[in-house]
Amino acid sequence: MDTSTTQAIHNISAEATGQNMPEQLAPRPINVEDTGLSDLLIADLIIKHLYEGGVLDLLQLAERLALAGALLETLLAFLRQEGHVEVRGRSPDSTVLRYALTDRGRASAAEAMIRDGYIGPAPVALEDYIRIVEAQSVKHCTVTREQVHAAFADTVIQASLLDQLGPALHSGKAMFIYGAAGTGKSFISRRLSRLLGGSILVPHAIAVNNNVIQYFDPSYHHPVNQAVAPGSVRLNQGHDPRYTLCERPVVVTGGELTLDMLELQFDGVTRRYRAPLQLLANNGMMVIDDLGRQRVAPIDLFNRWIVPLEEKQDFLALQSGQHIAVPFDVVLAFSTNLNPLELADEAFLRRIGYKIRFETLDSGQYTAIWQQLCQVRGIEYDAKPLKFLLNELYLKEKRPLLPCHPRDLIDLAQDFGRYHDRPGISTEALQWAWESYFVKLI
Repeated sequence: MDTSTTQAIHNISAEATGQNMPEQLAPRPINVEDTGLSDLLIADLIIKHLYEGGVLDLLQLAERLALAGALLETLLAFLRQEGHVEVRGRSPDSTVLRYALTDRGRASAAEAMIRDGYIGPAPVALEDYIRIVEAQSVKHCTVTREQVHAAFADTVIQASLLDQLGPALHSGKAMFIYGAAGTGKSFISRRLSRLLGGSILVPHAIAVNNNVIQYFDPSYHHPVNQAVAPGSVRLNQGHDPRYTLCERPVVVTGGELTLDMLELQFDGVTRRYRAPLQLLANNGMMVIDDLGRQRVAPIDLFNRWIVPLEEKQDFLALQSGQHIAVPFDVVLAFSTNLNPLELADEAFLRRIGYKIRFETLDSGQYTAIWQQLCQVRGIEYDAKPLKFLLNELYLKEKRPLLPCHPRDLIDLAQDFGRYHDRPGISTEALQWAWESYFVKLI
């Protein structure tokens, strides 16, 4: 990434973060009331950790639950009084008290696991999560033309196309990206997300009454590097450690997407809830790639998005049948190489703020990509083979010029050259690559 791109993203990050510092948005809880959780939920979580970890001292419990030791001591005293927890001797290398379950405590922990199998950092209350999402909303992100063009300075793309994508991203509204396969829709869609900039607080889990939904997912939530002092979960500094400071998430899903992936996932064996994809994408971007290739009818998929797109909130169902309202703060991008009018009706398309078409390349753009790839691969650029490719092979078969072709044809031509011990890109190698790459009609 060049200097201008880095500076553009830095500027966006500063604007997106605004005045909301993590420690102001989510200060460390001092007592149980500050957590927004019930005594029972935290007590259950303590005994489940002791059930899993055996004998643990106060520092270990504080680290596991991401709660202050002083806060936990209050509940540990209650659990001792109820006969669920007992104090063990201090370890030789520590002056901190150690705790273990009694027989009664083990029985209670087993019952708690049946009620809810989550074991991890203490969750945050749904109400607090909603407040945090609103404070970090993509609506607060400012994206300017200068920043968009700087962020794509290393990419061959039409300026007019960037000037469509930029306002779409700035608006926070859904966008429908369409065009022939290989025109760069997926690549550009994924890179758009970095323009949102800023870092956000992501909870490890969310509590709805006494149900816990596991939220943090390392596949989508990438922590921001921070210097953290050992044992900092016990200090009254920094933000609530039940949250992790992360980059804005980007969730990309394609042909594997099914409707059940957009609902709360409950594992009957582990008794745990997992958040659906669009919830994991909050404060970030979600790309539905290869639209129309899913195992679910497009109309059913579109109908699933109507309420979230209009009301900016989604409704999810717990196993009990209770429905909960959660934020839908997502830049939603649909990407397809099919005709949009064959996938959705006018009523749905009206709900999509932006419809953006990706076109094929002209010879100048194709040449620019070719030269860029030669430089990256350390290949000496030779105009003669490229001229043969454009004026002979493409014209003869009347194939469109697509952004994905230079990379693929160069790779194949290099394979040919290495096999014959002839480095570089020759006309012969390109002829062979062409015949290997494209399917001939039988």
